[in-house]
Amino acid sequence: MADISLSQSVVAARYVEPVMRQCVRGVVPLLAEPKFDAGQVSQIRYGEFLDVFEMRRDGFAWVQNRIDRYVGYIDSNKVLSEEIGDLSSRISVLRTFVYLRPDLKSPPIDELTLGSYVRPLAQEGDFRKLASGGYVFAKHIVAAKDIMVADYVFTAGRMMNVPYLWGGRTPKGLDCSGLVQLALDIAGIDAPRDSDQQCQVFGQPLPRHWRDMAWQRGDLVFFTGHVGIMTGPEHMIHASAVDMKVTVDPLVKAVFDRGSDIIAAGRP
Repeated sequence: MADISLSQSVVAARYVEPVMRQCVRGVVPLLAEPKFDAGQVSQIRYGEFLDVFEMRRDGFAWVQNRIDRYVGYIDSNKVLSEEIGDLSSRISVLRTFVYLRPDLKSPPIDELTLGSYVRPLAQEGDFRKLASGGYVFAKHIVAAKDIMVADYVFTAGRMMNVPYLWGGRTPKGLDCSGLVQLALDIAGIDAPRDSDQQCQVFGQPLPRHWRDMAWQRGDLVFFTGHVGIMTGPEHMIHASAVDMKVTVDPLVKAVFDRGSDIIAAGRP
């Protein structure tokens, strides 16, 4: 199966014209296979647009995220909306709860994360009602333009000690490329999902050995299967699978932990 738009360039048994849907759940695992114990390859955030290619009888859907073109399976139960909201408002804090009622003592029914697109309705007290249901603390919702922070190193620093999560791309859990993608997103810079894809877009071969480089704050540093952001001439912030969290390490330690040299570097 392939997108009908690729019919002239990709050979497939059948071609499908996808339908667009919007995610209305906080964070949804994007899975490698249509089963609950399949490996997570990425995540879908609340408000993101998806192209749905197949809705299976078991409730799984094969989708592609329009943000970064990543594909996989999701459990579609109470996840997809046919009513497409606008992208004028976003969540400005790392994490915020969706409450059943406009009352901080009411039970949370979901949790949204930094950068999620929301469609807020009327304000009730200190809360805004969401078009998809539930209430969010009003001050945690801002105009999309007001969330932008050009300093992506600062945004990455806000993720310090967030747990490492394979396929994670939110402040609830991040992998290395998810950290870079999120930090660049808040800076208004589109970035692919995986580190090798990010390297293709932003990376350049090193002109000299990495020890002899004049590293600057904001440099992206690429290893085989890993990426980090330089915070200065000697240290790198990254989602480390060694420490299982977002941390700042001396670059030399990162190289030692990876057991391989840096293969490329660049700036977005």
